[in-house]
Amino acid sequence: MKTGFNMLLWTTHVTEDDFVLFEKLKSAGFDGVEIPVFAGEVSDFEKVGEALKDNGLGCTTVTVIPDEEHNPISADANHRQGGLDHLKWAIDCSEAVRSEVLCGPFYQPLGVFTGEGASGEEIERGVEVHRQAADYAAAANVVLGLEALNRFECYFMNLTDDAAAYARKVGRENFGLLFDTFHANIEERDPVGCIGRNIEQIKHVHISENDRGIPGRGHIDWAGTFKALRSSGYDGWLTVEAFGRALPDLAAATRVWRDFFDSAEEVYTESARFLQEQWAAAGLR
Repeated sequence: MKTGFNMLLWTTHVTEDDFVLFEKLKSAGFDGVEIPVFAGEVSDFEKVGEALKDNGLGCTTVTVIPDEEHNPISADANHRQGGLDHLKWAIDCSEAVRSEVLCGPFYQPLGVFTGEGASGEEIERGVEVHRQAADYAAAANVVLGLEALNRFECYFMNLTDDAAAYARKVGRENFGLLFDTFHANIEERDPVGCIGRNIEQIKHVHISENDRGIPGRGHIDWAGTFKALRSSGYDGWLTVEAFGRALPDLAAATRVWRDFFDSAEEVYTESARFLQEQWAAAGLR
């Protein structure tokens, strides 16, 4: 098991101004960080990768689909090609920063709805694009983890079972799903039970409280979650994802209207202890 912290608490694009945070996260006890891949050049991420290496930190990355022109499930072939091109760019950036896993809801633009769930045609179109992306990622030694989101953010992928079935359709060893406790808390009838039966497809985990604040202060069944992961043999990243109001656009996108903590330092120091304590306890249950 490796512990990570998502840089989206501070920024959507990591620059040299943010490098000071790497030392702080390392000192808090984290093994790595999650770098957003929303904009920038490959050379930007090479600099970030060097700074992470200098601080002894590993890395995962996260990306999204920016618009319809880059939509992997679009009926428009040019848009699907745009989606594949976007994913290849994100994979190139991930390779540059030495990421092990590129995760996120990279199947549709967020906040766009059809009034229905995913159609069979959309699924087949997405599988074709993601299969090509997975092959490209394999050459870069990057694993792809597709994230199921709650129904208020997307329509294509809401449930862990559906994400796992989709991953099996893609049929690539380096393609699976990202399990996010926040979204599972909303959508799953059994947010713990869905872990064990899909553990072979779970490539990455986001530890996110029900209010997006500090893990352990809300009502998610953390004891059950950690036990399910550890007893099933999960040994990948456990990455804390918390959101505040420091970035207005991101706060609006994540619907964060109030403060859940007093400071960012409080989030990462408490979260680091929480991960270690919960993982250790899960081994005793």
